[in-house]
Amino acid sequence: MTLHTGRHFLQIPGPTNVPDRVLRAMDMPTLDHRGPEFAELGFAVLAASQRMFKTKQPVVIYPSSGTGAWEAAIVNTLSPGDKVLMAETGQFAVLWRGIADKFKLDVDFIPGDWRHGADIAAIEQRLAADKGHKIKAVCVVHNETSTGCVTPPLEVRKALDRTSHPALLMVDTISGLGSMEYEHDAWGIDISVAGSQKGLMLPPGLGFNAVSEKALAAAKANSGMRSYWDWQEVINFNKLGTFPYTPACNLLMGLNEALKMLEEEGHENVFARHRRHGQATRAAMKVWGLETQCQDPQAHSPALTGVVMPEGHDADHFRKVVLENFDMSLGTGLNKIKGKVFRIGHIGHFNDLMLMGTLAGVEMGLALAKVPHREGGVLAAMEVLKTREVTAMSKVA
Repeated sequence: MTLHTGRHFLQIPGPTNVPDRVLRAMDMPTLDHRGPEFAELGFAVLAASQRMFKTKQPVVIYPSSGTGAWEAAIVNTLSPGDKVLMAETGQFAVLWRGIADKFKLDVDFIPGDWRHGADIAAIEQRLAADKGHKIKAVCVVHNETSTGCVTPPLEVRKALDRTSHPALLMVDTISGLGSMEYEHDAWGIDISVAGSQKGLMLPPGLGFNAVSEKALAAAKANSGMRSYWDWQEVINFNKLGTFPYTPACNLLMGLNEALKMLEEEGHENVFARHRRHGQATRAAMKVWGLETQCQDPQAHSPALTGVVMPEGHDADHFRKVVLENFDMSLGTGLNKIKGKVFRIGHIGHFNDLMLMGTLAGVEMGLALAKVPHREGGVLAAMEVLKTREVTAMSKVA
């Protein structure tokens, strides 16, 4: 076993690095989750979560992964046989579709190449053709973590509005929230799905649903069976600052601190930082002569970059070389791009020097793994960071 000194570089796009402040906030004795001290915490995290989602509507927090929050979005508003429109943008869109299939929904899955965001024109075409309004929900992934491609939720809302279609808009922003602009209310989103382990800088274990009035009305009218995931029961308990079941108390302590950190930095500054790091990473890749998995310049994620390996070179072998030599974890390719792509996470608790260390490890790893490339990518990234100007992709709505 190779002995490594210093800190491990965790550069996967989630779970992300947890700040020391958050770790210390969680390192506390167990609270009485029915007592007044916990209620103060409950009210604080619920209010700060609303500010993070930019909503005045309820934010429901579950002791779950993002997958649980996906399921909650479905079981509260939909029933077996309901038709939903989904777009294939990568592995996480595929997994969400898999949950819909298990709940026996009628899924219209618009195919994609895993190199672009959702096809807005195709979504609008499907909606326009649905004269009987059989489609009950449109489900899209905001920031596709498997590919580094962004789908702008506001453009999907505009497609719904142009066709006067009443379907609910469900958005997975699991790796988008806290790393890029997101406005639940202003963009007309009905259900936002998020998780704790990405831009919110926490360990895995918390799932979120932000829900509109329209979504709450749909849930009230839905007679489908649900218990643990029932929004209304959680919302009723939240009025007292608590939850209908034992909450993840220490994770909520960490969430409170993480949301404070994001507000101290300023949400807009957080998003600008992510854009700069995305731009610097792509500048390095351009010099190296490597291809991004995302092929749409307007859809590049500020949270991660998917890197396509040259023909004949295995991405997982390269990741192994980097891990063994530099104690750095890079994200693997998922599903049909496994072995073909590795992912660089530049999301969450992260700064310029951490990014430079990451890119240096990648450049040295390319040399050790004998992957064809040009040298100088790290210097190109440094030039971007030295300007301290945000000239990356325009803000994605």
